[in-house]
Amino acid sequence: MEKYRAYVGSYTRGESKGIYMFDFTADQPVFEPKGTVEITNPSFITISDKGDYLYSNCDEGVAAFRILPDGDLEYLNRHSVQGLRPCYLQVDSKNEFLVSSGYYDGKLTISRLNPDGTVGEVTDEVFMKSPGSVISRNNRCHVNCALFTPDEKYILAVDLGMDQIKVYQFDRSTGKIQLKDIVRCEIDSGPKHIIFSNDKKYIYLTHENANMVTEYRYIMGKKGPKFEKLDQESTLPPKFTEDNCAVTLKITDDDQYLFVTNSGDNSVAIYRIDEEKKMDKMCVLPVSGIYPRDIYLFPDKQHFVSVNQESDSLTFFGVNYEKGYIYMKGRPIHVPCPTCIATKKLD
Repeated sequence: MEKYRAYVGSYTRGESKGIYMFDFTADQPVFEPKGTVEITNPSFITISDKGDYLYSNCDEGVAAFRILPDGDLEYLNRHSVQGLRPCYLQVDSKNEFLVSSGYYDGKLTISRLNPDGTVGEVTDEVFMKSPGSVISRNNRCHVNCALFTPDEKYILAVDLGMDQIKVYQFDRSTGKIQLKDIVRCEIDSGPKHIIFSNDKKYIYLTHENANMVTEYRYIMGKKGPKFEKLDQESTLPPKFTEDNCAVTLKITDDDQYLFVTNSGDNSVAIYRIDEEKKMDKMCVLPVSGIYPRDIYLFPDKQHFVSVNQESDSLTFFGVNYEKGYIYMKGRPIHVPCPTCIATKKLD
């Protein structure tokens, strides 16, 4: 059976040490602890396209690790992003550039990656401007997420505070970016996380304040990316009236099911993507944890793990797609203040 290594990032407050490592198999929602790597506040981690390197945010900016054959991490370096600690990272397919998103300072940073995997110089940076005060959540730029388009000619930066997706053209030869377009979301909806479908034809976006997920058709035109809004659905159960934030989202490898986590309701919403590419809400059910910050779908599509920041836990579930419900699989695992998860298939 194929074996995988999971890396769980955390906020290093209290007993938390940094990145927690676990081994598991493709069809069994059971994590075997494999140690920790100490680093300050690795609240987001990402793995290079070929699985050779892991990159984490940290108080100093960003950190690079080599992933060894057994899944363990070898520390390479830390490098400043010339701003506050970023909240989201993405690496291009050639492992030449790292994009960092700054929630606290509204900054988008492009860093060059060296051939040995270390993080190098900052090639470009944009401090986004807004009318709000420094402490304002709305009307103040908060770059919550940024990722490359499939052709890697553009970068999509989600600005939660300004309710926008900013489209930057990316010059690989220089590492520079230039604003080309702005996709405006509903006012005060708080766009948060964005992903592409695996066939790269659709985009899904959560809205933290409005508790919605929006689907766009993604089209590359002569003048750049175009977004055609197709569908928008609530992430909450009927009659829910308490505070909630729609957080992160993941899609199955076959693009048939979309998962979105809710913080407040502390649940996962699951949608079927029908033949017309519309989202059909299958269920909204509790994840037995508080503030599900991230989620990982197992390779067999039949299981997932919820990363619950405020209950210090990972909880595991099976999914019955035919009847539309989830069910708990095994006991929760204690991880102090977990925030994110990334995985790699081991050789």
